[in-house]
Amino acid sequence: MTRLSGAEASPAFAYDGYATLGRIGLIYIASSVVMDAEMAAMAAPGLCVHTTRLRLPKVTLEGIDAMMTAPELEQSARLVGSAPIDALCFGGTSASFVYGTAYDKALIARMQGWAPGPKVTTASTASLAALAAVKAGPVALATPYVDAIHQRAINFLGSNGHPVLRHGNLGIDEDHALAEVPLDKVYDLVCSVDHPDVTAIFISCTNFRSVGVIAALEAALGKPVISAVQASFWHCLEITGIQGARPGYGQLFDSRLAR
Repeated sequence: MTRLSGAEASPAFAYDGYATLGRIGLIYIASSVVMDAEMAAMAAPGLCVHTTRLRLPKVTLEGIDAMMTAPELEQSARLVGSAPIDALCFGGTSASFVYGTAYDKALIARMQGWAPGPKVTTASTASLAALAAVKAGPVALATPYVDAIHQRAINFLGSNGHPVLRHGNLGIDEDHALAEVPLDKVYDLVCSVDHPDVTAIFISCTNFRSVGVIAALEAALGKPVISAVQASFWHCLEITGIQGARPGYGQLFDSRLAR
């Protein structure tokens, strides 16, 4: 057997995505494609996102009810929670805010019971934490939702100290259609809801593209822009203490960039 010597003794290995920084577990909508892709874009090398999925019949109050009362919710939490993850996030914004703050907190408690190892958050809890982190007060709101869900988002933000001074929504009720809205249309929607008295702008929906325009929006509008996907990823880092974000996705990540 020939032994390697000198430079040959240390072969060069390709990056394989192994979690040297940490692991995030994500419970996400089966028909959705944006959130896990955007989390991967924001994740520094060595931070991994592992996803399990739930079926959402339709992006309406009735569809959300069906998803949240199905046994698959518990199954999904237990499945992804069986992996050695550091944080577990429920990646449905409307599904976690639609019945208010108490419901969202109860959802976290249920998830902690099903998956007792990791730190747990939801897209709604993370969004409130992110707004607090940028010291937001009154906000503007941009969503792709139908009117009934959009109004619940307004109520949720207002009841948590963020009155919505201006807002706009696209009225989309099909999950695939949410993900097909191009970034230039997202950018224009957010710009259209800006108001001199808002302290931040919130983009809701985790199957609505957002993170690619956040830095451009902050530069143009001069105020923090928070999206549900961005906030969810940030909060997973925040509750675990992981420095795991790439630069370029908004001022929210100033203290969570990978070193």
